[in-house]
Amino acid sequence: MQAIFSNYTASITELKKSPSQLLKDSGNEAIAILNHNVPSAYLVPSELYEKMMDIIDDYYLAQEVEERLKDNEKPVRVNIDELLS
Repeated sequence: MQAIFSNYTASITELKKSPSQLLKDSGNEAIAILNHNVPSAYLVPSELYEKMMDIIDDYYLAQEVEERLKDNEKPVRVNIDELLS
């Protein structure tokens, strides 16, 4: 059995009928699209997708910071306000 990573599901037939209604009914959450009761795709509202991309960007940035800290260089403290002016 395959896990479904969503609180909402819909068939491909339901998706074809009214994708906007599915998004409305899900309350801005992801919807697992099922094909023969197996998840084949996820329908993700744009707001949620943007949040996911921000989280992924932050993750990769944190990885880059960790990698650079391994270089044994002394970190330099900066004031963000000074950088913006």
